[in-house]
Amino acid sequence: MNHPRHHNSHSLIYRCYLRAMRATRGYQRLVHRFIRGIRLTQTVIHALAVVASVALLGVFIVYLGYNHSDSELLMLRRAIRGIQIIFLTDIIFARVTDPRTGRDTRSILKIIVDGAVLLTLLPLLYPRPDHPWIGWLDSLLYSRRFLYPILCAFALVEVSDAVMKLVGRRTNPSLLLSGSFLVVIFIGSLLLMLPKCTYGPVSYVDALFVSTSAVCITGLTPVDVYATFTPLGILVLAILIQIGGLGVMTFTSFFALFFSGRASIYSQLMLKDMIYSKSMSSLLPTLLYILGFTLTLEAIGAVAVFFSVRQSLGMSLIDTVEFSLFHSLSSFCNAGFSTLPGGMSNPLLLYGNISIYWVTSLLVVSGAIGFPILVNFKDAIVLSCRRAWGAITHRRYNEPRNVHPYNMNTKIVLTTFLLLFAAGTGAFMLLEWDNSLAGMTVVEKITQSVFNSVTPRSAGFSSVNPAGFLNVTLLVVMFLMWVGGASQSTAGGVKVNTLAAICLNLRCIVTGREKVTAFKRTIAVWSIRRANAVVAISILSYLAYSVTLLALEPHLSARSVLFETLSALFTVGSSLGATPELSESSELVLCSAMFLGRVGIISLMAGFAGRRHDSPAIYPTDNLIIN
Repeated sequence: MNHPRHHNSHSLIYRCYLRAMRATRGYQRLVHRFIRGIRLTQTVIHALAVVASVALLGVFIVYLGYNHSDSELLMLRRAIRGIQIIFLTDIIFARVTDPRTGRDTRSILKIIVDGAVLLTLLPLLYPRPDHPWIGWLDSLLYSRRFLYPILCAFALVEVSDAVMKLVGRRTNPSLLLSGSFLVVIFIGSLLLMLPKCTYGPVSYVDALFVSTSAVCITGLTPVDVYATFTPLGILVLAILIQIGGLGVMTFTSFFALFFSGRASIYSQLMLKDMIYSKSMSSLLPTLLYILGFTLTLEAIGAVAVFFSVRQSLGMSLIDTVEFSLFHSLSSFCNAGFSTLPGGMSNPLLLYGNISIYWVTSLLVVSGAIGFPILVNFKDAIVLSCRRAWGAITHRRYNEPRNVHPYNMNTKIVLTTFLLLFAAGTGAFMLLEWDNSLAGMTVVEKITQSVFNSVTPRSAGFSSVNPAGFLNVTLLVVMFLMWVGGASQSTAGGVKVNTLAAICLNLRCIVTGREKVTAFKRTIAVWSIRRANAVVAISILSYLAYSVTLLALEPHLSARSVLFETLSALFTVGSSLGATPELSESSELVLCSAMFLGRVGIISLMAGFAGRRHDSPAIYPTDNLIIN
């Protein structure tokens, strides 16, 4: 026989359950009835949150970059508090009106960021207690050191998510990439003019030139970096170089996919081609690999630079660490910026521990061989490990037979890269042995020959003043500057892929073959056509910019102007010393040259022209007379 109390308790629980179900159903009917208004309100609030995210980044720039009075600081903090309320409203309204928001497992980190922002609601609602239960937790929640980074993280996620939605609207990839570079260049120019970033006033044209040079990883500068920019300015410059080296879309894609996990099929396809990912399922792992490999190699390079200069420069420990980090970053990204007076030609380096030149050369080459090569290396290593583990455990994996771990692109790039490196080193050593290398030991001459064969490929570092080179040496250096590094790398130039395609096509024409082949593979006709177009456009654009600069700067020697134009257009950064003597109009011209050299003239032209399909009509074939 059931006890009455148990019966009553079960009845009470059942009645509460029924009431909860009725309330839930009533709430769902209410939401469904006003679904249009709720969705409109949610869209408006979310759009306001995106605008507030951009505004927050601007407020923090003003907060950190200027000296403020107490009243100005109070106004800025009130603005941050208002933006915080907008963020909280966006999160709470989304969760209340649509409880399913954020349940996708891919957006777990987005949920964490939203939860951290919700924690900032406690200090708004409750005053700080005099006697908190947990002291460290109270200090954390009620401090700006917790509030500001959390709000910045939320703002970055919102902006990145907005960019991914823009990509998903089938925006032209070339125009989107070019536009993102322009936005970063403009923001960087404003940041470099902040009072806390410079030791003295800098004109906007100079700031724009340095920002363009950093984002386009060129290295040309009309001002002395060491004497002009404060440590905060150097930090801004380093961020611009890192963004420019990896690409703006790589960063925004990483934030959007890593934090929100949302991307349309179109945007994933576009990003797959940008970062050379084999499939959309491996998109985020490939992004993580590229970013992880870059940061790891830069960290290893910074350690190597530190130990190579710690007893040579006479700096404090902190200054040496800062120099090592910046120099490693600048080297891997092929930027060519240096925070030392005189750069890599500083006597303390040139006649000190020359190991830094070998470290720099390795970092430059690592960044110049291209991210597709790095991805191919990773895939080859994974395949080798699987095969080795299968041999040990006597397991067989279902994979095609005769799998080639290294693709044709990797083989062509590495072969061409090594040939150019060997030829450049030998030519420089032979031509400059008794000229710019006179007075050095044999080891120092070999070191400088290797260094000056690697850096013209895009890095722009100069250990020996190029103004003292022989004319024939300058021609060799300018050829290396024109070629540059590999495609989809941090290097500039027409790329070694293009040079290899042109040479292979030339061999095909001379030998009378019908198809262009390499490593038992046939190179696609479209690749050959694009290589021809790249070479033609590079020559025409170089002639146009050279004529323009010669007309604007008649007082400069043609030798200096031609070298400067080539260095800017192919994002190298080497100079014969003409950059500080340029007028503002010439600086703006070179800014456009660096921008076009970074984003690619053909890509930009294709973006404006759009896709044009061939006519269905078949025209008769005729020959064009070419000697």
